[in-house]
Amino acid sequence: MNPPLSTPGPTLGVVGGGQLGRMMAEAAAPLGVELVVLDPTPNCPASPVVREQIVGEFDDPDAVRELADRADFLTFEIELADPDLLEEVSETAGVPVHPSPDTLRTIQDKLVQKRELAEAGIPVPAFRRADDADDLRDALDELGAPAMVKARTGGYDGRGNAPVESPDEAEAVLDAVGADEGGAMVEELVDFEREVSVIGVKGDDEVATFPVGENVHEAEILRETVVPARTSDAVRERAEAVARDVLEFLDGCGVYGIELFETSEGDIQVNEIAPRPHNSGHWTIEGASTSQFEQHVRAVTGRPLGATDLRSTTAMANILGDVRESKDSRAHQNPSDSEDVDERRTAELHGVDDALATPGIGFHWYGKQEVYPLRKMGHVTAFGDGSDPDELLRKARDARDELSFDT
Repeated sequence: MNPPLSTPGPTLGVVGGGQLGRMMAEAAAPLGVELVVLDPTPNCPASPVVREQIVGEFDDPDAVRELADRADFLTFEIELADPDLLEEVSETAGVPVHPSPDTLRTIQDKLVQKRELAEAGIPVPAFRRADDADDLRDALDELGAPAMVKARTGGYDGRGNAPVESPDEAEAVLDAVGADEGGAMVEELVDFEREVSVIGVKGDDEVATFPVGENVHEAEILRETVVPARTSDAVRERAEAVARDVLEFLDGCGVYGIELFETSEGDIQVNEIAPRPHNSGHWTIEGASTSQFEQHVRAVTGRPLGATDLRSTTAMANILGDVRESKDSRAHQNPSDSEDVDERRTAELHGVDDALATPGIGFHWYGKQEVYPLRKMGHVTAFGDGSDPDELLRKARDARDELSFDT
């Protein structure tokens, strides 16, 4: 009798089991790496494609220890992970964690992140601390109005960010971003030509960057990315150079999403950094020789990095919830249970077959159980060797716009 087969790679424990964990597991499988994820949501998006889900809060000591006991390496796909707990568990269990907890501490607090970047000589917009309305009004005197106010911790997808037009709005804006929970930071409003990003990766004695992407935001939410960015070679080279300075500044292996402003003068400034795979790097699944998710798995498990070459011009468009109120996502339900479904409280995504039938379109569904307004539910990519970026962006938008939830 033949012995049972085993995978050639290690087990990776991931704090977080959302769409990033799902795509990470899909990329890890061909490498022989299995994932165990920790997530508080039962049947989280990653659960169908990982070996196991531990149901627990991201900062639950017992759950994180259990994750470490079942893994050879630890990482995270969400900044809500507890750096102190990860550091402690890593030391006691002897399981490496990447990126480093110190990096996570820096990134979690936007004010600390900006201070340390500025101290390292990395270009960032002018900023000030704003613990209360008086601080914010003083900052506006220095930076000018309008300006951008950001909660120091916890913000994502536009949440925790709000523009302030005048000192009279100070109290209302601080309340809107939830600054009472941890303070706020106010930044000058950058006169930028476009927003760009670089997906960078650090391995064991290796550093690599993917081609520069151009990001389109609306209401502080990323809507589309097109690669290569529609800017000059000089700007792309400058963006890559700044991104490499950021990677040198950060500690720990893994993928980093580095969001940048191209100013109207052609300069580059760092907006924010994510110490994990990033929405602006989803294009790499179809568009690059190695996806950002495979790169992250390679990096945090000590394997050689893959090539970051551009396979073809690529555009990505997010599929956002277009419902008026939160509903269950029909796509996650078992068809045999359809008779038990409350039709008024479910939403089904239509147009998927049309997207799948379109040559040069990739479709990715995140498996989320609930859809609500502007929630990221999936994405589409349009790709084609030698294609015009504008044409591909239109193609991605057209495919995305044909997808809609039945409300």
